[in-house]
Amino acid sequence: MRYLLPIFTLILLFPAKTLLAQEGTPFVIKGTLEDDQNKPVPFGNVALYSHGDSALIGGAVSDETGNFGLEAKPGRYFLKITYVSYEDKIIPSVLVTNQNIDLGAIRLSNTSRVLDEVVVTGEKSQMELQLDKRIFNVAKDLSNIGSNASEILNNLPSVNVDIEGNVSLRGSQNVRILIDGKQSGLVGISSTDALRQLQGNMIESIEVITNPSSRYDAEGEVGIINIVLKKERKNGLNGSYMATLGVPSNYGGSFNMNYRKNKINLIGNYSINYRANPGGGNSRQQYISSDTSFVYEQNQRRTRSGLGHNVLVGMDYFLNDHNVLTGTFLIRKSRGLNTSRIEYRDFNQAGLLTRTSVRNEREEEPETNAEATLSFRRTYPEHTGRSLSFDARWILSEELELARYNEGLTGELPTVQQRVSNTENERNALIQFDYVHPFSKKGKFEVGLKSANRLINNEFSLEQQNDFGNWTTVPAFNNNLIYTENIHAAYLLAGNEFGKFSVQTGLRGELSDIKTELTVTNEVNPRMYFNFFPSVHLSYKLSDQKTMQLSYSYRISRPGFRELIPFSNFSDSRVFFTGNPNLNPEYTHSWEMGYLRDFGKGSLLSSVYYRHRLGVIQRITTVDSTGFARIRPINLATEDAYGLEMSYSYDLLSWWKVNANANLYRALTEGTYLGERLFSDTFTWNGRMTSRMTLFKNIDFQASLNYQAPRITPQGKDLSMYFIDLGFSRDILKGKGTITASVRDLFNSRKQRSITDNKGYYSVSTFQWRARQALFTFSYRLNRNKEKPDMRNEDGGMGDEF
Repeated sequence: MRYLLPIFTLILLFPAKTLLAQEGTPFVIKGTLEDDQNKPVPFGNVALYSHGDSALIGGAVSDETGNFGLEAKPGRYFLKITYVSYEDKIIPSVLVTNQNIDLGAIRLSNTSRVLDEVVVTGEKSQMELQLDKRIFNVAKDLSNIGSNASEILNNLPSVNVDIEGNVSLRGSQNVRILIDGKQSGLVGISSTDALRQLQGNMIESIEVITNPSSRYDAEGEVGIINIVLKKERKNGLNGSYMATLGVPSNYGGSFNMNYRKNKINLIGNYSINYRANPGGGNSRQQYISSDTSFVYEQNQRRTRSGLGHNVLVGMDYFLNDHNVLTGTFLIRKSRGLNTSRIEYRDFNQAGLLTRTSVRNEREEEPETNAEATLSFRRTYPEHTGRSLSFDARWILSEELELARYNEGLTGELPTVQQRVSNTENERNALIQFDYVHPFSKKGKFEVGLKSANRLINNEFSLEQQNDFGNWTTVPAFNNNLIYTENIHAAYLLAGNEFGKFSVQTGLRGELSDIKTELTVTNEVNPRMYFNFFPSVHLSYKLSDQKTMQLSYSYRISRPGFRELIPFSNFSDSRVFFTGNPNLNPEYTHSWEMGYLRDFGKGSLLSSVYYRHRLGVIQRITTVDSTGFARIRPINLATEDAYGLEMSYSYDLLSWWKVNANANLYRALTEGTYLGERLFSDTFTWNGRMTSRMTLFKNIDFQASLNYQAPRITPQGKDLSMYFIDLGFSRDILKGKGTITASVRDLFNSRKQRSITDNKGYYSVSTFQWRARQALFTFSYRLNRNKEKPDMRNEDGGMGDEF
């Protein structure tokens, strides 16, 4: 056996050594960066690109004397040189033959103006607009530093995250959340909890796609939110470190590392975070019928705490300039501890207090998520824009919820003892193939195949202690749900530019094979259906400053796993949230028209949209004569939603920038439940305004105001809510470090208030998921520039899809 290891090592090294021998020794491109006064420019970024397809080949950072050097094989290239507060520099043609290249002194101009001929700027705007999506570079937002993914999403225009962690876009929770364009274990079985565990320092940008093209999954009524994780492919060693301290308890640390040399690029990321978020609320319930009536008040205090770790490792292997093989492995382990105390105060018909009882909960929640991916990408040097990619992904999620409850009259021993075990295991395998082929200078078509296979096993049991101290199972809440989901898809997409006019159209077909099975009660519900999902995107450039867009897509929203499980959450013994295994998917026709106006110091993006939904899933509240309320989702109604969304950005001064976003919409929902017509006509809006200043050249200050107007629901009303965030940052350690201080929800006003008003039942409630939080963060960069906000036009320019 001792001889096998060296023999195996030689076998692995032989092909790599042969390839290196065939390629020969690379040559060196060197030069010196200087400013207008002929002084050296240290730590400037020098990127090397292939002249044929603009592919990034490598990069270097100038040393303290301004000198740089990077290796390149024979061929034609161009260089791009960037440095903060300096004009980007392009060396358009560098020909490497059989010798080293010395470019000599390269002068950089000290100005913030962007050269007209430079197509790609060195700094990204906070928001970029492309034909079918908006890209938010969230690392530039001061209020996002030290935050998790859920909190970052809540700071995006038209995106809201409610107190339970549910994400909504333009007023709808039927939105698909992806990681790097794919399903991911980072989202997990329950995306609400998983997004709170995903630390913001791992996130590079977030894409909001309100009318996705056929290349994307058809899932999601209002579109897709794609979270793009940070990746680096710079030569040498570079990275960043971050430490966070917050009140209430929020402690964490992380590092991102990248090392690239020759054909190998290694990436690594680790983060650890501990949080204890206090929250709570109160409600008043009133029930009146012909034979009984009751009133009770409820006060709740709760804390959600836990320790979480995220580890991501990966490697890119550049087979050659046009073929890259990438493998990554991710694992997240967390252990949550949730506690709550609910006080019930019961009143008689005369309004006198009759009794007070208390229910306590302690829940432990260990969770493990693992994910392995393998990707291959090929580009074709003879055809710019032609590419072939293959992705394979395997996901494992395991979550266990162990809860103990006790309830009794105030001042007395508990009379009810309960415990719940809820095991959720998920296995997910995904294979995807995509091919892009240009057929003209500005035209291309795409084809793709995808197969996703998902299996979830959920074992749920409720036990209650009897008078003899023995634990007995409650049969109505003891079952095992097996959820099987197989979705197979194929798509075709084509687009072209005709002068000022751009068009992109596509068709996607999806076969859904879904089955829910309750093994204890032997209830099986298979579903199989096939749908076509067309998409059309049109764009017309009225001038360099004005662009019009028009788009249409057909979407599907399949019931989520949490909506299908028939088991209750027992945190509240009087309000039960249950699922419905018989839910059908929703279908949506979505139209949108947009207008972008760029006027030098600012821009205005406005969009008008309309959605027609069929089989809309709504949560229905029913109350029995004992005062127990059950909240259950059903396919209730049809809905027509109209909306106007506007994003405005303006540079008041060179150091002061403001931007604002507002989404106004009207939704008409109509349906019937148990013979009763349920109808709502709501007109509401939400918005966000941000002011950002650079003071004394090295201090950034940001203030944000968020507001959500009241909204009518089929069974009541959601009241208004607002909150303010503040943030300061300053560079230290010669620009290598940054300290940031921020306050989220300055006035502790982010509270969800709602009214339920049914025949004979009236409820008013207020709940706060997380109290005001103050954060202090320190970050340090190793051979990496600061992610500095761009004080130019935040909305950026129109992206060129073709």
